Amino acid sequence: MISALAHLARPARVGFVLAREGALALVDPSVLPPAARGLIALGRLIERRGAGSSATRLAAALTRLGPSYVKFGQFLATRPDVVGMKIAEDLSALQDRMAPFPMAQARAAIEAAHGEPAEAIFAEFGEPVAAASIAQVHRARRKDGTEVAVKILRPGIRDRFHRDLAAMRFGAELAERRSPEARRLRFVAIVETLARSVAMEMDLRLEAAALSEFAENTKEDKDFRVPVPDWQLTAREILIDEWIDGIRLSDVEALRAAGHDLPALGRNVIQSFLKHAIRDGFFHADMHPGNLFVDAEGRLVAVDGGIMGRLGHKERRFLAEILFGF
Repeated sequence: MISALAHLARPARVGFVLAREGALALVDPSVLPPAARGLIALGRLIERRGAGSSATRLAAALTRLGPSYVKFGQFLATRPDVVGMKIAEDLSALQDRMAPFPMAQARAAIEAAHGEPAEAIFAEFGEPVAAASIAQVHRARRKDGTEVAVKILRPGIRDRFHRDLAAMRFGAELAERRSPEARRLRFVAIVETLARSVAMEMDLRLEAAALSEFAENTKEDKDFRVPVPDWQLTAREILIDEWIDGIRLSDVEALRAAGHDLPALGRNVIQSFLKHAIRDGFFHADMHPGNLFVDAEGRLVAVDGGIMGRLGHKERRFLAEILFGF
């Protein structure tokens, strides 16, 4: 009985937060059955006023719900065909916007992985420079003077995602049972895709392996590169790779001020992706602007290899024929 109530409590909290932040304004009641329309109307009575558009309210609600839902929002940001272009644009603001976890927990994770404190491994270990839904990144300096990026999983994130994905499945299954529109959008399949993606991202050794393969494939490319991981220091919950000094691709003014050719960078993004997909059959599947930098030499640098994609020979040929026909 208690476990059943707990199972229902999580979806109820999600519904309350979505209602409070005004995200229910995104729902079209006309496609819902009468009972669901009534619930939406009740939910809108408690929404907080003056918090911006309903799309930005959805981003605020997901942030309030925690890392699992922020990840879900990031995933939906890549699917404007499901959520619409405006919502996808607003959800893209969720990239690397989570509050960092304390330095003490980061140091504890390093000691747990290597059996010695951070000071024994690094000459310097700095504050987090980016915090995302699954992990955060610190800048550090090794004993030999080289600078590295230290990516550390959030404490307890596996259990948190396990609980939240159960709630997401419950909501998706309920929606598909009640709404033909939800069945058309395949909410359950979306949640299962997210679950598979997250399961891979939870082991940073898999990301290190992806970066190693990606670096090998692109070593001759003059306008693209990826950071090389340090396998001696990488563990399941910690990834160490080279520090990238560059300008985020999203910082257009800084790129312009540095004298970079913006149209050429745009061509490089598209052509690099197509080269990796068609030439190598192995590509970065999360190339949002937060994961792309431009270094001093004008090269595109892709970080965060947590989500990669593969294409077989048949699929690569099919894609090439589409592009040739176009």
